[in-house]
Amino acid sequence: MSILVLGGAGYIGSHTVYSLIEKGYEVIIIDNLETGHKDAIHPKARFYQGDIRDIDFLNNVFSKEKVDSVIHFAANSLVGESMSNPLKYYDNNVNGTKVLLQAMVAHNINKIVFSSTAATYGEPENIPILETDKTEPTNTYGETKLTMEKMFKWTDLAHGIKYVALRYFNACGAHISGTIGEDHNPETHLIPLILQVPLGKRESISIYGDDYPTKDGTCIRDYIHVTDLANAHILAVDYLLKGNDSNTFNLGNGVGFSVKEVIDVARKVTNHPIPATITSRRAGDPARLIASSQKAKEVLGWIPELDKLEDIISSAWKWHRNHPNGYEI
Repeated sequence: MSILVLGGAGYIGSHTVYSLIEKGYEVIIIDNLETGHKDAIHPKARFYQGDIRDIDFLNNVFSKEKVDSVIHFAANSLVGESMSNPLKYYDNNVNGTKVLLQAMVAHNINKIVFSSTAATYGEPENIPILETDKTEPTNTYGETKLTMEKMFKWTDLAHGIKYVALRYFNACGAHISGTIGEDHNPETHLIPLILQVPLGKRESISIYGDDYPTKDGTCIRDYIHVTDLANAHILAVDYLLKGNDSNTFNLGNGVGFSVKEVIDVARKVTNHPIPATITSRRAGDPARLIASSQKAKEVLGWIPELDKLEDIISSAWKWHRNHPNGYEI
């Protein structure tokens, strides 16, 4: 069984490749290495460097390789950048997916699992968020992901390409082996930013507001271990390979952790005081964002195994401590 992973040199993509190979799948990777890392590529995967917006490149790969299903991670994903440079996000995320679907139609490849985002919901109506809640994104990134979802829906109707869209929040942690982990530039995710303090890369961590209507005044978010996310993508592939219809699933821990809780656990894991500085709120930060994953558990049989915050941060710390500069030597 051959799975093509687009963006397989990126953070979640590389962890999904490792999990696929551990489970005995053949894996082909496409990545343009704009944000991915060559050192994150599993040695047993076949790698093609190129861009999904290049139809000739895609046609060449699809002609050479037998592909049973596609997992699509290839997208830009920085919320702030998406607001300052929206056309970049429409070009890469939306146009890239359009070209990909054209190639899939041409080569009769009819199954795809898509890395979406809970940013498709915008300001939540309910906590926890359900798949049936309204989708009104508040940033360009979320809007492009929602546009991609709709493109899959209409392409399914016209050409029978079955898809699963997985909407999730904060991927975190690192592979249990410590071989691969999180390496973004710039880094925007909370846990690696916190861990930069004990690594000596910053003096303190900023908390954006402590006056929210939550138990400790700081924002509450979903944090899901990247390997649990990877396994959900594989279960979604299996779901499609069994002939099931297109579907959308949230992936969340169902509980949520506050910023202060994350910092406190990081202090315990690293045995470092990690000074924190309270600063003003960021515009558009909701107090609580938690997604229900009940549907994924019931339909896909997804069971997060690394859902304890201490396990998540311990795995991240193992990676960052041994790779303080990420994949750079």
